[in-house]
Amino acid sequence: MRKSLREYVRHGYGGAQTTTARFGGTASTAGVFGNTLEAVAESGNQAGPGVLDPALWQGRSASEVMDALVEAVRPVDGTQDAEAERASIRGSLSDVLVRYPDADLLNLSIEQRTFAIERFTAMDVFHRYELDLGKTIQEKASSASVAVRRLREIKDYIKECISASFRKIAASGARLTKGRISQVVTQALQDTFEVFEGYVE
Repeated sequence: MRKSLREYVRHGYGGAQTTTARFGGTASTAGVFGNTLEAVAESGNQAGPGVLDPALWQGRSASEVMDALVEAVRPVDGTQDAEAERASIRGSLSDVLVRYPDADLLNLSIEQRTFAIERFTAMDVFHRYELDLGKTIQEKASSASVAVRRLREIKDYIKECISASFRKIAASGARLTKGRISQVVTQALQDTFEVFEGYVE
């Protein structure tokens, strides 16, 4: 698993720096995602990307609210990147409800929004990895169940590494405040890819 991640960063993209640049869309979408969650929670004026009126979604199911947030943050444009990011947004919101069962998706706390952005980042890294190497992993696995297990292990490990990077950044005093979300996410990605690139046999 570690060798796979090392090769993905080192040879697939030419190193941590270029891999981070390739994931610039992840950081940009994370910024829109975070700003949207904040605007919805504070019911403030929402101009530009991520327009969503929380009053229209009161009383709707969690699944409906998640779909609305996904559409607000990352509309369909027919690209694989968009589909990966949409799946990552929805997955991160699902994880928020697992971690915080009483969370209101239309009124997430700062802690919950931070967790959502962290999980979005991790899931987007995994979804892109899966797009790039998923077929190879399936072909080399002895069975479909083994392939699924390997992908799940990689997904969980990426989540752990991204989480560690976010904790490191938080410990340095940086916060996921409006206007700085993309910058913090970019740093978390850089740190994570440097860890992957540095793996040794």
